[in-house]
Amino acid sequence: MSAAAAPLDPLLLVLGDEPLLVDRAVAGAVSAARRVDPDVERREAAAASLSPLEFSDLVAPSLFAEPRVVVIRQAHEASKELVAAVVDYARDPVEGVVLVVQHLGGARNKALADALRKAGAAVLTCNKITKPAERIEFVRHEIRSAGGTTTPDAVAALVDAVGSDLRELAAAAGQLVADTGGMVDESAVRRYHRGRAEVNGFAVADLAVAGDVPSALEALRWAMGVGVAHVLVADALADGIRTVAKVSGARPGNGYALSGELGMPPWKIDRARTAARYWSEPGLARAMEVVADLNGAVKGLAADADYALEKAVIDLSRARRLR
Repeated sequence: MSAAAAPLDPLLLVLGDEPLLVDRAVAGAVSAARRVDPDVERREAAAASLSPLEFSDLVAPSLFAEPRVVVIRQAHEASKELVAAVVDYARDPVEGVVLVVQHLGGARNKALADALRKAGAAVLTCNKITKPAERIEFVRHEIRSAGGTTTPDAVAALVDAVGSDLRELAAAAGQLVADTGGMVDESAVRRYHRGRAEVNGFAVADLAVAGDVPSALEALRWAMGVGVAHVLVADALADGIRTVAKVSGARPGNGYALSGELGMPPWKIDRARTAARYWSEPGLARAMEVVADLNGAVKGLAADADYALEKAVIDLSRARRLR
């Protein structure tokens, strides 16, 4: 992980190949500049396709001296001509312009990185994290930065569950802090990631029909995160409500006796019968309206299908309480 640098230095060299840390370094430079002047403009270009003339246009003084941050990505792929233009510029930077140069850090175009250092550029190192101990420290830092606390066992469990991708680790750490209220222990990690692995539309539906709104919404977030189609979740919710309604209106009898009559396996009948005890006739009628509306929403009528699904889960919990 990189140490903080003076973000308003006219030259910033970002060295390394870890995408998350590189993006954070660039975003940090832009944010710091905008804290000084909210009107700072951000300009960005890839070195491989940038000509010296285009670079000069990016950093040239403007008529009204508007402040800006110019980001040059993948500077190790710059042409010799562009390297010369950047090195020349670094000797006399334009006032009000922060130049951020991202370089892989290897031998290719190393002379550019060396010249920027010599010119006084602030340096942020953003190398890939490859050692297990470094990933452990990264996750611990992410949890603390998000305002949470944790334990060594919990951090190890999270790394084991998620893997080595820093973006996924950072997202998981932040989500756990938000969902647990701040205390990320091993049981929370295991519960969270067990749910992630098993989640599908029917898992969401089972929780929603049972009235467990917090778990249903958590499962829904994971379903959306792993790419379960909105329409599949909506269909599962509708199937769950229809199943409860069928079982509620069925004659007495065990699941095996009713299986052929209701057209569903005995285990499904028995589970639906347990859920049906908490549903009233008005509640089921309202729930049927909710899932019918949701069907249209996820097929294009809603501006935000994620929101439509979340609202449906909450509306079903309200319908369940109708008497």
